[in-house]
Amino acid sequence: MPTNDKNQKTMDLSAILEGLLNADIEFILVGGLAAVVQGAPVTTMDVDIVYRRSSDNISKLFQFLNSIDAIYRRPDPKIIRPKEDDFFGHMLLSTRMGPLDVLAFIEERKNYEDLIRDTIDIPFRGHIVRVLDLKTLIDLKKASKDAKEKQRLLVLEETLRQLNQRSDKDE
Repeated sequence: MPTNDKNQKTMDLSAILEGLLNADIEFILVGGLAAVVQGAPVTTMDVDIVYRRSSDNISKLFQFLNSIDAIYRRPDPKIIRPKEDDFFGHMLLSTRMGPLDVLAFIEERKNYEDLIRDTIDIPFRGHIVRVLDLKTLIDLKKASKDAKEKQRLLVLEETLRQLNQRSDKDE
């Protein structure tokens, strides 16, 4: 999906996901795209991941970010590339494939190890993507003070209700 900004490359969120998987990076898909792949009718403009913070995984992730020309999203034209010692918090990045948010943790400071038990496995292009389940996404978003997140929360709750209703009928 092309963007209106002449300086921005074509956005291909699925290519970002596939690249992460091909690079054998351990991550959990969170945020809007995690909701979308579970059937929520929401839009998203980036890929949000929480990565496993092992040295081997960080090294693979750093190499991948270099390979897709990742730079920090900034309000000014200054170009700053991530460094290997930046892997301690949030990195909000632009890449040649589109925006990628690389997160050490999300709400309630939950990291990869905290979240892994609340994931579902979704097949994607011959791989398995670990995706934060809809119930956990909802639980985490309930604490948000962001008006946009509050609106999205209603949609996520209705999607979960419909999915649960559908699975009850299937039983």
